[in-house]
Amino acid sequence: MSVNNDNNNPRRHNNESSADLGPAAVAAASPAIDTSSTEQLDTYFSDEKVIIPSTDNDAFSFRKLWAFTGPGFLMSIAYLDPGNIESDLQQGVVARYKLLWVLMTATILGLIMQRLSARLGVVTGHHLAEMCYREYRAVPRLLLWIMIEIAIIGSDMQEVIGTSIAIYLLSAKRIPLYIGVMITVFDTFTFLFLDKYGLRKLEFFFGLLITIMAVTFGYEFGVAKPEIGEMATGMIIPWCKDCDHRALLQAVGIVGAVIMPHNLYLHSALVKSRDIDRKDSSKVREANFYFFIEACVALFVSFVINVCVVAVFAHGLFGKQNKDINLMCQNSTSSVIHQDLNNTFPYNSDLVDADLYKGGIFLGCAFGAAAMYIWAVGIFAAGQSSTMTGTYAGQFAMEGFLNLQWARWQRVLVTRLIAVVPTFFVAFYSNINDLTGMNDTLNAVMALQLPFATIPCVAFTSNRRIMGEFVNGLANKVISIVLSVLVITINLYFVTNTVMALQLNGWWITVVVLFAIAYIMFNFYLVIHMAVGMGNERLASHPLVRKFVTPPQQDFDSPSSYARIES
Repeated sequence: MSVNNDNNNPRRHNNESSADLGPAAVAAASPAIDTSSTEQLDTYFSDEKVIIPSTDNDAFSFRKLWAFTGPGFLMSIAYLDPGNIESDLQQGVVARYKLLWVLMTATILGLIMQRLSARLGVVTGHHLAEMCYREYRAVPRLLLWIMIEIAIIGSDMQEVIGTSIAIYLLSAKRIPLYIGVMITVFDTFTFLFLDKYGLRKLEFFFGLLITIMAVTFGYEFGVAKPEIGEMATGMIIPWCKDCDHRALLQAVGIVGAVIMPHNLYLHSALVKSRDIDRKDSSKVREANFYFFIEACVALFVSFVINVCVVAVFAHGLFGKQNKDINLMCQNSTSSVIHQDLNNTFPYNSDLVDADLYKGGIFLGCAFGAAAMYIWAVGIFAAGQSSTMTGTYAGQFAMEGFLNLQWARWQRVLVTRLIAVVPTFFVAFYSNINDLTGMNDTLNAVMALQLPFATIPCVAFTSNRRIMGEFVNGLANKVISIVLSVLVITINLYFVTNTVMALQLNGWWITVVVLFAIAYIMFNFYLVIHMAVGMGNERLASHPLVRKFVTPPQQDFDSPSSYARIES
């Protein structure tokens, strides 16, 4: 292992010409681009980058779009992980089609944030974690890394557990969940090394997994035959008539499930896989355009798949009682469905509380055992693909925040162990109903980490020293800040309700209050840093800000190592 310290890092330069300038003055500097002196520390893209074909004019080119296609679809897999799929089916069970507009809005909000993330990677040549290493002091940088690792662990637990449930169903309940966790870890290692055969082949493999999800969940949509008209109404009308508190919490949970913090770090790194001439602003502008088009297509595909899942369970389980499904399942000829049926759907008058496992059993009862197995295949593809992209996100985070230069297998091993070890013990000591009931808790954990991705992303893309001529304009700044505040507020509401539902005792309440105070203070610190980066001279000149927030002058990259800035 080799860890570069701040003083010896060849990517850091002491810009003597700015030594006497304040932080905001440095932020406003406008030199020309020079990336030749910037050493790149790439996890996957140092030895292979996709070449962008040349064209005779500036007209739209499908050849170029195809060359840029890949990072957006890998990013979109986070919108299709088992946690999102479970949120989809619960949305249908609780509110039928009435919350489809929330799902669509959350996807659009996610697209806006992903666009900023991709632009950061394209313009600077550094991904979000690498920028955090350059722009934050050591302590906040370390805290950010810990928070993102927590988010990755929470997401990975959903993904691995979802894959284990799929294996459990596909094996006719013969393979225990904890064995499914081990299988998931093993085949994740196997698939991750596919990149040795070429980056495009790896992207094709992820595209295949998305296709499997589209086919399997599309099949369930076809056999369920939900009401198309009511779906369209739920997607267009931003209201939830006669919805109860469960539906409100579900609406809030949708936002937390869709917009994942580590996905912003992932997307900013994936765009580095394309060979872009950052000395030419027209090439950078072209890359931003095509990456945005690709992200729109990828997230549209993910949205359609999510809608299919919502519609299937909205049609089949909304307003249904456990005894209704129990009676339906008794007519099934599948022995797998009859196993433990009274625990899965007890013969009582309670409304169905669905999850991934119960969803599969219901489909088997309603449409035949084949529907259950096809559902399990789709969940397996969702879990496997999202687990792999989560592993990439973990490696990019470790590489960027800690400035590590490890062998690839070491990074894979460490990032997988960090996330999988707690998942294994949870699976070993829990039953199927406990595991699938963890989704809300894990979504709350990830929702808490969202500011630690959105605030740095907005801060860096709104900093002229970093982005140059591609810095966010006033409209982009306002929109991105307002949306970030909105999403963070919604998520905090969801977290508060989740914590209150736990009915904690006095000691735990004290712990939660202390954590909340520290959490708010850290977010306030990041907001101050963002304001300084945007050019707030008054804040930048404050002694406490200069001492604790603004990085020391010797830690600033030479401004020429970032973006081209028009003179």
